[in-house]
Amino acid sequence: MPLMRIKEIVEMSTEDRTKKLVELRAELARIRTMINAGGAVDNPARVRVLRKTIAKILTVENEDKLGIRKAAEEPKKKPRKKTEKPAKKPEAEKETEETSQ
Repeated sequence: MPLMRIKEIVEMSTEDRTKKLVELRAELARIRTMINAGGAVDNPARVRVLRKTIAKILTVENEDKLGIRKAAEEPKKKPRKKTEKPAKKPEAEKETEETSQ
């Protein structure tokens, strides 16, 4: 099972997130049981990935509940265009202007 990104989690429905959370917790419990029993685990780093993914899902759920996630998804204002500054005169032209005066 690959790493889940926040963008993927946000796009999921609440029901899908809940189902995914149950699956991930079951897998984490299974791996922890294998570790405690002294068995060989295929990928011990998987425990860390599962815990972080579970935390991401819970975070997105909590943000949705508090209304934080919706506010962050609003379209951002477009930055104003910078006004172009007048081009500077090259050094040679400045010197000729000063000497001609």
